Formats: sequence, structure tokens, C-alpha cells
Amino acid sequence: MTQAEKLKRRLPEASDTDIEDLLDSTAAIINNIRNPFGEIPEEIEPRYNDLQLRMAVELFNKEGAEGQTSHSENGVSRAYSSAWVSSELLNEIVPKAAVI
Repeated sequence: MTQAEKLKRRLPEASDTDIEDLLDSTAAIINNIRNPFGEIPEEIEPRYNDLQLRMAVELFNKEGAEGQTSHSENGVSRAYSSAWVSSELLNEIVPKAAVI
């Protein structure tokens, strides 16, 4: 099953365009953190597939409130990290080291 099919199962209300955009964005986030030195690969390493899906779901659920730092209404409070992806998820990405 492809990443797009898996994400569509988690987000049945998302359009195909949304799915593609979310997967592209999350792959870029993962690859940029994972590869701070040198070339950035086009695809993510398979070990980050599940993380990519969880990040995509998080981004989709924040749609319309991107970058929100605080919000309270009817007993519901929201606060998002500045990266739009929670630090808990970002901390799962291990950057590769390079020799200088």
C-alpha cells in the first residue's frame, strides 16, 4: 500500500490534491532535518514512513489555523509550535552528522 493510500485511509475527507501536498510537505520537513549537510534526497527513508503519515495528519488537522500560538473557546484551548508540526514529532527525526 502506498503512502498516499495509507494517508487517504486516515483522512478520508481529504482530497487527492491535499494528500499529495501533505506528503510532499512532510517529506521535505523530514529530509531537511535528516540531512542538514549535503544533498537532500527526493524520498524519505522507509523508517520515517509512519512518522510522515502522523505529521501529515497533524498538518491537515491544523489547516486554517496554521502557526496558531494560542486559542481558547468554550473550554477548548489550542497552542501550536512555530514549525506547524509538534516538537514531539520533529524530535523523532535523527539528523545525519557530517565531518568538517
